[in-house]
Amino acid sequence: MADYTGGSLEAEHLCVLVHGLWGNPNHMASVAKALRAQYPPDQVYILVAKRNSGSFTYDGIECGGERVCLEIEEELEVIKSRGGNIKKLSIVGYSLGGLVARYAIGLLSARGVLDNLECMNFTAFASPFLGVRTPLRGWANQTFNVLGARTLCMSGRQLFGIDKFRDTGKPLLAVLADPNSIFMSGLAKFKRHTLYTNITNDRSAVHYTTGISKTDPYTDLSRVQAHFLPGWEDVILDPSNPVSPAPPAAPETLPASLTKWARRLPFVIALTLFIPIGVVAFLVNSAIQTVRSARRVKLHESGLAGINVADFRVNLWIKEIREAVEDAYEELNSAQGQEYLVDDDESTSDNNADPTITPGSASDDDDEISDSASGKKILALERKMSAAHRHEGGFPTLALAPYQFAAIQALDRLGWRKYPVWIHKHRHSHAAIIVRMDKQGFEEGKVVLRHWATEEFLA
Repeated sequence: MADYTGGSLEAEHLCVLVHGLWGNPNHMASVAKALRAQYPPDQVYILVAKRNSGSFTYDGIECGGERVCLEIEEELEVIKSRGGNIKKLSIVGYSLGGLVARYAIGLLSARGVLDNLECMNFTAFASPFLGVRTPLRGWANQTFNVLGARTLCMSGRQLFGIDKFRDTGKPLLAVLADPNSIFMSGLAKFKRHTLYTNITNDRSAVHYTTGISKTDPYTDLSRVQAHFLPGWEDVILDPSNPVSPAPPAAPETLPASLTKWARRLPFVIALTLFIPIGVVAFLVNSAIQTVRSARRVKLHESGLAGINVADFRVNLWIKEIREAVEDAYEELNSAQGQEYLVDDDESTSDNNADPTITPGSASDDDDEISDSASGKKILALERKMSAAHRHEGGFPTLALAPYQFAAIQALDRLGWRKYPVWIHKHRHSHAAIIVRMDKQGFEEGKVVLRHWATEEFLA
């Protein structure tokens, strides 16, 4: 890692890399290596954020963002004290690191740090900008999303959108995407906004959230025909025309069907035997990490963790307007199929059904179950969303929460360059997209990183 990070005093461009949940700086080694292969130390100075390693990522986006902000400010001061002069800034976030980076950008902007820098690139690899809740309604939303949020401490509550951030009454994800917030104004200062989103086998963050999208055309890849970006075939899809409906397939024969099931059988048996063990281990670990995280956050809030928190508790708004363990979690998180907004004719028949629960809207342990009036409002909202967005791009609109629709609208105004990625050779595409480790089958991630470094990164 040391061979690719750092830089010389001649470098005027600082690029900061921020890892994700359960991560550590080594996860960003391939990202740093790809960037260094294109830009020498006297052109780009590379900083890999270190303060949020391991279980520290449980402590929430706010704590993580404050740590990264401080780390960037400290690095800028060190470079300046040695005679360097950084004039440009780029930030890269992977997975949860994309959200942590956005929080840090808001603080850097509010503290005036960005006023003296030319903001170049903000890049996200598989970052869940809309959270990680599965688009579900009713009891399934309550079971898999609200309960699932309790297993990842504060970060989990924020990723599932059930927190109330400070005195805003909103989830932190909603505040991050509020057009009047420091986070959006800071992010808007960057010249280029790029994201890379896995279209399949991402068990941690599926396409709709990493691609900032109301739809997911990739739920059944046998029904679409992929169009790859010229020169980057088989890995990166053409953002302007990623897929089209596939020609009707011939009916599957019985022998082919039996063969398919035979291939899946070892995997099914493994899930049956090991997932219960993994779930128990995960829940026990979650309880332990929740206690530890609470202690760390308490120290952080009291200023005893090496950061003067008061320095970072700036006004969030531009205007005064307040509008194995990992595998077990990922298997549970990815086991649920997505649901869609109902059509007008379908929703009419739902008026007499039991009221549903607002998708992802539960904010306190005491008020997660909607009453009848709230249920009717939700159905009305779904009908309105369905009429407006139901067949965007020819695909049905997912059953997202209202704050997620608002976040999509606000974020899309920044003009993202969105690259769908199809990792074929490994089922853990969330790790493969950045070659998180030197592992067979992750080679396609090197194609992604090379595309980013050579085609997207503005030096």
